[in-house]
Amino acid sequence: MSDKKDKKTCDVVGCEEEAFKTVARKKAEKIFNLKGNASKVHLCKKHYKEFKKKTKKERELERVGWV
Repeated sequence: MSDKKDKKTCDVVGCEEEAFKTVARKKAEKIFNLKGNASKVHLCKKHYKEFKKKTKKERELERVGWV
């Protein structure tokens, strides 16, 4: 038995960094070339930062719609 869970890796093709955050696949596949076909994808810190920058406008519009 192992003491720790297996480390998740970034789901962006060509990246083997440790996963930092999980995001919806539909949003992430607009920006990145992804591995697998799960509904959620794991991103490392570098790719999560890039994801936030590229989806900033879209996220702002979603928040405005809540009001």
